[in-house]
Amino acid sequence: MAFALSNLFGTAARRTVDSFEPRRTFDDVILPLSTRRALDQALVQVTSYDLVFNRWGLGERHPTGLALAFNFAGPSGTGKTICAEAIAHTLGRRLLIVRYAELESMWMGETPKNVAAVFRLAREQRAVLLFDEADAIASRRSISVEQGFQRESNLVVNVLLQELESFSGVVIFATNLAANFDPAFERRIRSHVLFEMPGIDEREQIWRVQMHPTLTPLAADVDFRGLAQRYEVSGGDIRNAVLKAALAAAAEPGSDSSKAIQQRHLEEGICDVVAGKRVMRQSMFDAADVPSPDRTLDAILRIERSVLRRATLAGVAAGAAFLLALAALATALLR
Repeated sequence: MAFALSNLFGTAARRTVDSFEPRRTFDDVILPLSTRRALDQALVQVTSYDLVFNRWGLGERHPTGLALAFNFAGPSGTGKTICAEAIAHTLGRRLLIVRYAELESMWMGETPKNVAAVFRLAREQRAVLLFDEADAIASRRSISVEQGFQRESNLVVNVLLQELESFSGVVIFATNLAANFDPAFERRIRSHVLFEMPGIDEREQIWRVQMHPTLTPLAADVDFRGLAQRYEVSGGDIRNAVLKAALAAAAEPGSDSSKAIQQRHLEEGICDVVAGKRVMRQSMFDAADVPSPDRTLDAILRIERSVLRRATLAGVAAGAAFLLALAALATALLR
């Protein structure tokens, strides 16, 4: 369910965060063994929180910095969001998903207020807080603050760090660019969990669990192991491929009772997904002809020289226009 934050932000009526009762558990995600071990260690900290900080009294000795902040880092589609939902499900709490694009305001000074408002909402709902694409909000602060947006970005990070000091719940930062985090977050993050791409065995299991155990009709030629061996993709890619395959199978001619997902549907689905990823990575350079650093530098210098020439011509034209205006003004005054 989406909760409008207009009552908290005042001017952010169009911005929402997703707050919902989690349904997926750790049984719904297939992870490499190393990722599962790191996640289990993080989960122990969550389940032991009451014992350590309340019954053992460490919360009184250390009244600040009690937030259980975790960094889920890894490529897209490797299970970060599902695991955040599973943690919330384990705790019996709501999951509050925050995306920076929904918090960012065009008005100076509003974005830091929006960040503070999200933490207030998490306290009110006792929710697990998930910052998706967290590198956008927790990015390194600028040393030079000549521009207004740099000061605003620094202030957002400062507010986020302050909120983490006073927050006593669970905060998860999900990112595929953890290197962009401001160094100050290192001390405040309790555990770092690296979500790696699944291996062959994990991919085979992921292909299988996408299907309903009794309702999904599968043809006899479906080979999940073969798909796992041929395509090194993420769990998210497999999910999208299965949905494409199911829709293609459903569109086949004939009665519904005779339709089934066949191997060719799955092959076509995953090929479409992989092709789409290639399109998203497309650039001005041909993949087979990646330019050397020198060629790239030459291209940049040519662009800079072109821009400089245009700026110079524009300046000359503006100066000439200014002189003509002065001459016309002088002529008018002399009359």
